[in-house]
Amino acid sequence: MQVNQAERWLRLIFSAVVLLFAGIIYAWSILRVPFASEFGWDAGQLSWNYTWTIVSFSIGGFIAGLLTNKTSPRIRILTAAVLLFSGFMATSQLNGSSLLLLYLFYGVMSGAGVGICYTTIISMTNAWFPDKRGLCSGILMMSFALTALIIGNLADILIKMPSVGWRTTFIALAVAEGVILVIASFVIRGPKEGTLFPDAKAAKASTSSSSKAAEPARDYTLSETVRRASFWKLFFFLILLASVGSAAIGLAGNILAELKAESPAAIIGIISIFNGIGRLSAGALYDNLGIRKTQYIMSTVAIAAPITIVIAILLGSLPVGIIGLCICFFSYGFSPTTSSVFASTFYGMKNFSMNFGVLNLILVPAPFATALAGTIYASTESFLIPFAILACGSIIGLFLNLSIKKA
Repeated sequence: MQVNQAERWLRLIFSAVVLLFAGIIYAWSILRVPFASEFGWDAGQLSWNYTWTIVSFSIGGFIAGLLTNKTSPRIRILTAAVLLFSGFMATSQLNGSSLLLLYLFYGVMSGAGVGICYTTIISMTNAWFPDKRGLCSGILMMSFALTALIIGNLADILIKMPSVGWRTTFIALAVAEGVILVIASFVIRGPKEGTLFPDAKAAKASTSSSSKAAEPARDYTLSETVRRASFWKLFFFLILLASVGSAAIGLAGNILAELKAESPAAIIGIISIFNGIGRLSAGALYDNLGIRKTQYIMSTVAIAAPITIVIAILLGSLPVGIIGLCICFFSYGFSPTTSSVFASTFYGMKNFSMNFGVLNLILVPAPFATALAGTIYASTESFLIPFAILACGSIIGLFLNLSIKKA
């Protein structure tokens, strides 16, 4: 049976809307403000919450992948709804007595909930677009990244309103996240077995660009995937790539404050667009230029990102700093799209959820760059040293990236 084109595009649009809400974890630079002002928690302490959020997000996605053949998408998304709703609702009741409760409620519970729905929705939706993997992944990832701009800035407005405040804002977010995921649990599903799709252009593009990573000869199981050299090269490269973006996203407000920005929250909202643009651009590049040429572009951007931040700090220049953050966010956007495209192109779609879930574990070590950068900043009152270290990591990542040629 030929795929219904209208149906699959409508499913992609709906999934993008759901991920727009689920991407709330990327609005932490905005949502963290009341915890600093009301409870007196410093940048280092609050950056650890972002770290635990991303770690839990990665583990939640990994668990969702392992449960793919044992549970239905509905059960997994409903589980995510409960975790996300409960995490934000409990966070709204914090009194500042314990950082551990913030880490548990916002970091662990909400982060795991987002990870579960993220992996489930992306795997189910990608199954509808075997011919447009890059575009589908890019659109989904872009929507996930735009939360800081849309939902995050709306939350910022509500937090600043005396009649609303941060507690009511977190309650509203809890309800909104819960409702949208419950609805999604009854809508999200993969295509029926035997559905016919148009010929994939990605494979042709990959072949024309001299990449040996076109369609896999077969579907790799998880155990086979983790035994491939290509997997570990990609895994460690993505850790280095995501570390720069993770540090920039988690500490953007502090970086802008160091450079004397007057309205960090507004700037962060605008900059977050580049996270989404990076994700969509990566997908378009993979579909049209192929994997190999995209790898060159990706590494170039990854090296330029932290170096620009270093230059901005040395010059004390806010405009250069904003440009640097834009490049960091753009670079970070390549990471999730690359994980999705490589997992399907190198290792097949049959076990995509599990392979994608384990590849996303790069986000377990990557956010520790945020905590480390925050800790160094707290002692030196400058981001010069941490971003110089990240620049060195990006150069190392260049050699890893360019050595990835085939499964």
